[in-house]
Amino acid sequence: MRTRSAQRALRTRSGQGSSRHTIAAAAAAAAAAMAAPRRSRTPPRAAPPLLLLLWAAVGAAAAAQEAQPQAGPRLSDERVVFQTRWGDIEFAFFPDVAPVTCEHIFRLVTLGAYTDNHIFRVDAGFVAQVADVVGGRALRLDDAQQREGEKRVPLEVQAGVKHVEGVVSMGRYDDPDSGASSFSFLLGPAPHLDGQYTVFGRVTRGMEVLHRLEGLETRKEGIFVMPKERVAITATYWHIPGRPLTLGMLSAPGGAAGGAGGAGGAGGAAGAAAAAGCQAELGALRSRFEWTAQELQRVRVKCLPGT
Repeated sequence: MRTRSAQRALRTRSGQGSSRHTIAAAAAAAAAAMAAPRRSRTPPRAAPPLLLLLWAAVGAAAAAQEAQPQAGPRLSDERVVFQTRWGDIEFAFFPDVAPVTCEHIFRLVTLGAYTDNHIFRVDAGFVAQVADVVGGRALRLDDAQQREGEKRVPLEVQAGVKHVEGVVSMGRYDDPDSGASSFSFLLGPAPHLDGQYTVFGRVTRGMEVLHRLEGLETRKEGIFVMPKERVAITATYWHIPGRPLTLGMLSAPGGAAGGAGGAGGAGGAAGAAAAAGCQAELGALRSRFEWTAQELQRVRVKCLPGT
């Protein structure tokens, strides 16, 4: 039997052993922790100024990239302008999305079929719709305009091309392949039309004019909200920004306007040569006129000082 003093000594040694084991383990763990590489979930309290500038630049670039609109379909070079007493509306085509529709509408434009037509529907926040040229014009259509206006084009849709504000969307009847010559300028997003109607272009200038039309007094006929006064398209034309009009342009796109007096198509090589000759003459005349204008200005300044 062990004495009380021996038992106390045993307990003391056991306790010290236990304590020494615990401390050693903790010390070993601490040493291992110190030896291991340190990782921090938070940035340092004070970063160098250059690093702060880099962070700011990266953040600004990311924000700018997010703010940029997503690239849409390729726009045609050609721009069509509808003139109204409220202002001009200009739009371009999506030839890669709806080639058949684009050629048909462009053909009607080059034939002058939309002149004296009208925007018969103005539904605020939704659409401003151009009437069919057959029945919509106040002027009588000629034979070429009538034939093109009576044609029908198929539904042309492409994934990712949405009905958002500013796009130009083809009108149709119940048959998806019944597009004629009526189309709409979107005044706001209309996702319920996606995949159901052909998007063939986008407004490039004049959205403020279209939104101005939303303030007109309207009446309702069935599903249509219509302005009480006639919104006439008094004149139409097309152009390519930054480029002078040439005879060869009248056959674009795809020879669509060849029948409208362009040099492309039936004329062949002879037509191209004639066009080149005309362009040379026009260039020479322009040079002479510019020289004459300069001379007139010189004489004007000399003889009429202060004007």
